[in-house]
Amino acid sequence: MAADRTMDGIYAKVQFLGKFPRLGYRYEPVKDREVRIVLYGHYRIAYVIRTNGAISVLGVFHASMQIEEYLK
Repeated sequence: MAADRTMDGIYAKVQFLGKFPRLGYRYEPVKDREVRIVLYGHYRIAYVIRTNGAISVLGVFHASMQIEEYLK
């Protein structure tokens, strides 16, 4: 199914971020932490880089969504 392929692709992209956490671009509206965005198809994966270098995914958002409200 298409939904399964999308989920698998998003999961693979997040796993890749574990090796290359600075791959995504810096999300400038958030100043108090290093929130970054990486794209997968029509989706934006928002994540933060922790002080130990690990990443934490904040959310997966469709490109049409206004994510500002979710990343405050």
